[in-house]
Amino acid sequence: MPLARSLSMTSLNGLPQWEDEDLPVEDLLLFEVSWEVTNKVGGIYTVIQTKAKTTADEWGENYFLVGPYFEQNVKTQAEACEPPNPAVKKAMDTMKSQGCQVFFGRWLIEGSPYVLLFDIGSAAWNLDRWKGDFWDASNIGIPFHDREANDAVIFGSLTAWFLKEFDDKPNIIAHFHEWQAGVGLILCRSWKLRVATIFTTHATLLGRYLCAASIDFYNNLDQFDIDKEAGERQIYHRYCMERASVHCAHVFTTVSQITAVEAEHMLKRNPDVVTPNGLNIKKFSAMHEFQNLHSMYKARIQEFIRGHFYGHLDFSLEKTLFFFIAGRYEFSNKGADMFLEALSRLNFLLRVHKTDVTVVVFFIMPAKTNNFNVETLKGQAVRKQLCKSIGEIPDLNKILDRDDITIMKRAIFSTQRHCLPPVTTHNMIDDGNDPILNTIRRIGLFNNRSDRVKVIVHPEFLSSTSPLLPLDYEEFVRGCHLGVFPSYYEPWGYTPAECTVMGIPSVTTNLSGFGCFMQEHVADPAAYGIYIVDRRFRSPDESCNQLTQFLYGFCQQSRRQRIIQRNRTERLSDLLDWRYLGRYYMHARHLALSRTFPDKFEMEPCAPPKTEGFRYPRPSSVPPSPSASQHSSPHHSEAEDEDEDERYDEDEEAERDRQNIKSPFTLGALPQGKKKKHGEYRN
Repeated sequence: MPLARSLSMTSLNGLPQWEDEDLPVEDLLLFEVSWEVTNKVGGIYTVIQTKAKTTADEWGENYFLVGPYFEQNVKTQAEACEPPNPAVKKAMDTMKSQGCQVFFGRWLIEGSPYVLLFDIGSAAWNLDRWKGDFWDASNIGIPFHDREANDAVIFGSLTAWFLKEFDDKPNIIAHFHEWQAGVGLILCRSWKLRVATIFTTHATLLGRYLCAASIDFYNNLDQFDIDKEAGERQIYHRYCMERASVHCAHVFTTVSQITAVEAEHMLKRNPDVVTPNGLNIKKFSAMHEFQNLHSMYKARIQEFIRGHFYGHLDFSLEKTLFFFIAGRYEFSNKGADMFLEALSRLNFLLRVHKTDVTVVVFFIMPAKTNNFNVETLKGQAVRKQLCKSIGEIPDLNKILDRDDITIMKRAIFSTQRHCLPPVTTHNMIDDGNDPILNTIRRIGLFNNRSDRVKVIVHPEFLSSTSPLLPLDYEEFVRGCHLGVFPSYYEPWGYTPAECTVMGIPSVTTNLSGFGCFMQEHVADPAAYGIYIVDRRFRSPDESCNQLTQFLYGFCQQSRRQRIIQRNRTERLSDLLDWRYLGRYYMHARHLALSRTFPDKFEMEPCAPPKTEGFRYPRPSSVPPSPSASQHSSPHHSEAEDEDEDERYDEDEEAERDRQNIKSPFTLGALPQGKKKKHGEYRN
């Protein structure tokens, strides 16, 4: 079956070409196995969903995603069809004849890849036998009360059984994601199946648990008693499943350099390839279109602010900046603790310098609530009533009509408020023990009139159907000025990556995979709107001061500087395109085949591709980054803006970037003598 590969690096502006021999995909089958195929649990769902199109373009009808069958997911996300490959159909029929329910169809996402879903419930009667088989293969016992681990045994056993039904041809690559899929990999190697196996960890299991307990993780990576730590947290069997998967795989990969260091100590194996996470990038035909979207959605957020701060709206919305943090409610891991402390210091700086800039900060982190906050709902109702009253004013000839004046007075008087604007949009359950609210109480950010930093906690995911803030997450991000994600534990970090592709500057750290990736690719990340806080080699107080300076410097920028910076940020989106990052998965597949079938597939010995193929140079024009353009005052003169107009040309700078980054991509090894460091402080 001839297959045209559409994976062309030349389609990306200025990115270096990468020469690699094409695999004979017509003689191969690629199975990608994950618990999150059509089943959204966490970030791995985003990885697999967004990568599917690039992989399907490369492999065509020889690419299959394997996952668990959940009826509610299949009804809305998949369409049944017949398998196009006779070998796949034969394996499915064999399993069905022995009582296993198998679904085959297309996943209704971009690329429409084939999916193969196993019904865990229909095969649960085999659990005890399969747990015995797994014990014989690995000496790992699974407790009966761990439902998730038991499901993983069933899912893995079904996957291995399915792969066992294939003959020697065609050759098979099976790529397993995370420990939930690892049982299938372990059984494949135990049964000596002729399958090239790849295992990817997106975050080590024990690493998540240790960081959630606020342990000084990165300073003690080489000092943990791994077995003891896993046992105390009652996840020893899960840890063993993960570690066995790592060591059984022909090729082991992880998503970032920082996670590679973690895996070396937690799982006792260095990754063969680092496979960064990407996104499907869609460019607008007009360069300025994403700037227009920013203006449009910023106006929608301003409407919400008018209602939320009614009676206290004594600041100019045109001089108001919107910052936000979003993600799982992990107070320390996501850096919410450091962000709040930095906001307190930022508020002090803005008040001392008597700036007219106001910062409104949103915390979009889901927590337990029981209803909307009454004051918040009232604020939106007052705003709508005021707009309605003003909108009903007749023409100028009747403007002095007594009834109209009465209506206007009532609307204006209704905006008076005798309490402070609420900090939360919802009524929190057990708000007395909520870490964000307790920190806000400690630092005193209660949305007073004198505060230049206002805080709004929105403890639910955003939705366009919300009566408060009717925006989807993407629309909300486009309307903000800065995303702030000072994470302590973040193996990759999709939130700052999503900001980047939408042209919104963001703050990240050198303990996140995204931050490390940008440091490798961009000579001066801050000039391109990526502010990287050093949480690895600085004390917590120093890191917090650095974050405060980033935020304060951003507040000092003029409107034009922010526009320039958004243009530069959006240009980095090519770096995060799967059409570029897919090369690392391609390399991992080549490596797995050469190790499994050395007589059929050869690969020249070389170091695995590093994620730094090139580096974006520092912009030659005056950068808008705070580190290089701080002024003694947040105000800028007209002369400065005029001079800036003359010195900055967006098209010229973009073309210069494209020319500068066209350097050859090399598969060089790490420089001699360069050692990994684990940090000096717990942040």
